[in-house]
Amino acid sequence: MRRDVFLKSLAAAALLGGASMQARAGANVKMMIPANPGGGWDTTGRELGKALLDAKVADTVQYENKGGAAGALGLAQFLNSAKGDPNSMIMTGAVMVGGIITSKSAIGMEKITPIARLTSEYNVFVVPADSPLKTMKDVVEQLKKDPGSVKWAGGSRGSTEHICSSLMATKTGVDPKKVNYVAFRGGGEAIAAILGGNVTVGGSGYSEFSEHIKSGKMRPIGVTSEKRLPGIDIPTLKEQGYDVVLGNWRAVYGAPDITAAQRAALTDMVVKASKSKAWAEALEKNTWTPALLTGKAFDDFVDDEFARLRGIMHLSGMV
Repeated sequence: MRRDVFLKSLAAAALLGGASMQARAGANVKMMIPANPGGGWDTTGRELGKALLDAKVADTVQYENKGGAAGALGLAQFLNSAKGDPNSMIMTGAVMVGGIITSKSAIGMEKITPIARLTSEYNVFVVPADSPLKTMKDVVEQLKKDPGSVKWAGGSRGSTEHICSSLMATKTGVDPKKVNYVAFRGGGEAIAAILGGNVTVGGSGYSEFSEHIKSGKMRPIGVTSEKRLPGIDIPTLKEQGYDVVLGNWRAVYGAPDITAAQRAALTDMVVKASKSKAWAEALEKNTWTPALLTGKAFDDFVDDEFARLRGIMHLSGMV
């Protein structure tokens, strides 16, 4: 073979190989879950992984849990380890936004790459089945008498559960600074505290409590949605006379310093995953509201959420 023909053949093979590698850029996904096992981020991240596999846009998905500080510990690790990696993603959402606001953290979300908002979920408040407090009205009456005696369990400081407990105080004439909020690094820890009677009331997404509600070990006393959740007979806080409505959205981001093309590829993968059978089953099983948002619309949404949550948290005395 002539040398020039041979070199052209090598160049063509390299181009084809590069195209192949680029097309499979997301084949082996690394998913950072900045929370302990058992919580909403953990469930969402693992369900998204199943959907990526089901949609055949990923060959493998590896998960890493790093809980603490409303996701800040996992975020810091992700910033250090995943820079420029087009196959890495991290779960984020309203909890991380709230945590950054309350802690005034030097580590922010501006360095990671927005990919997509996935879901919205409203908080359900529960008490242990044997609690003398049977309704949210009972909880509020005790809150008014002795705010510190009501222990509210939920996720990290700045989580939507934390915001809602402070709002409940504000809306019922109680100083929100006196709210006794107990933050847990993972849903499993909070559930154990609720079932053990170590806290008065707990808040989280319905999916985290559903097993214990159905078994009768927990009694749901209110949900933060505008209207009752479909197929779930839990009264809203609003219909009980407490003007507290707040959703907990969850999203996925890519690594710092990836290219626009790599961001587009990850976005395409997530969009395809959101159309899979596995994702549809996850939405139904966990009572998640689908809330897919990508591109500039998602960028703008996050900016607006920082401003909105900062305002709510300021009014409720959290910052």
